[in-house]
Amino acid sequence: MEDTFKFSILGKTGLKVGRLGLAGSYGAPAEAYENAFEKGCNYFYSGSGRRRSQMKQAIKSLAGQGHRQRMVISIQTYARFGFMTEFLFKKSLVSMGIDYADILMLGWHNNNPSNRLMDFALKMKEQGLCRFIGLSGHNRSLFPKLAKKDLFDLFHIRYNPAHRGAKKECFSLFDTKTSPGLVTYTATRWGHLLQSKRMPQGDNPLSASECYRFSLSDPRVNICMCGPGDKKQMQDALTALDKGLLTKDEEKRIIRIGDHVHKSAKGFL
Repeated sequence: MEDTFKFSILGKTGLKVGRLGLAGSYGAPAEAYENAFEKGCNYFYSGSGRRRSQMKQAIKSLAGQGHRQRMVISIQTYARFGFMTEFLFKKSLVSMGIDYADILMLGWHNNNPSNRLMDFALKMKEQGLCRFIGLSGHNRSLFPKLAKKDLFDLFHIRYNPAHRGAKKECFSLFDTKTSPGLVTYTATRWGHLLQSKRMPQGDNPLSASECYRFSLSDPRVNICMCGPGDKKQMQDALTALDKGLLTKDEEKRIIRIGDHVHKSAKGFL
């Protein structure tokens, strides 16, 4: 029987994915991404960071070795105008040496995307540039509204021990096989959950692996994103898959720390 902690079906897309996703904006070398792919991590997310070249190199290499059908490639753009979305998307395809991406991600939308932008996105899907359309954002109340419109195949939603509201407000949207796919991000809360100075008195900081396991312990989460900055961070992230579900004691500790970090933080962060 396949390990459901390591693999999932990405909602109604039907795509088989490794549950630890790979973000390419943080500097890990191409070799690290290729090694992660060998361990089943096949969701490659290309955002807007300037340090994506190594992941793109890994994608190009793996696709050239005949692995393209096993890979799930997600390209995000923050452009708000359709023609720029299409231009930047095609530019990313060329840089990866591929003809299409599996997912066009419309990035950081806290309100309804414009009709014009959606028209362009749907046209790109019809043209075969992408197979599915997703959306990311920080406004949790938006996702239930968008899910009813049935325009999106998956969502990227912020979720971590310090920001758990999505579990109550959004996760019920992903209870069935015909629901959109669910990808969570900022698992370490921009690294804050890993910092000693932000911990409650007497507590050691969380590890990145614990943060990923926290998200993946909810079976409705298809993918939890990781953003390794080097080879060691990638190796540490992958240990989450072998350690599996959190114990009750681990979960209580993580939630206690998350509550403290959230309470002591200022502003949006």
